[in-house]
Amino acid sequence: MAGPNLNKVLLIGRLTRDPELRYTPSGQSVATLGFAVNHEYVTKEGRKEETCYVNLVIWGKRAEVSAEYLKKGSLIFVEGRLQFRKWETQDNEKRSTIEVHVDDFQFLDKPNNVSPQKEEVKDGEEES
Repeated sequence: MAGPNLNKVLLIGRLTRDPELRYTPSGQSVATLGFAVNHEYVTKEGRKEETCYVNLVIWGKRAEVSAEYLKKGSLIFVEGRLQFRKWETQDNEKRSTIEVHVDDFQFLDKPNNVSPQKEEVKDGEEES
């Protein structure tokens, strides 16, 4: 189709499940992640919230990083594009989905394992 086109997605949300890391037959890593984005708005009845669920697909080194450091509930910023995919089941049923293919992501949660830990001071010892 001629003319200008733009396929760009920017989202902030939380993972609905742990990343699933797989490898293609050629050895390329790919991770799939469940993702939820909330939208808050106000009506005459009061404040409302709706949640949109979408699957994320991450390739390469970013896939491996996501599988290592992200988990269900992680808050991330995602930059990517929409990708339409269709297939046929073993029962010859036609299926389709729209996914977000992630070009980049950023961690928005503070890492749990980076916070400084105080050493316990036993009676009679000085803290160094």
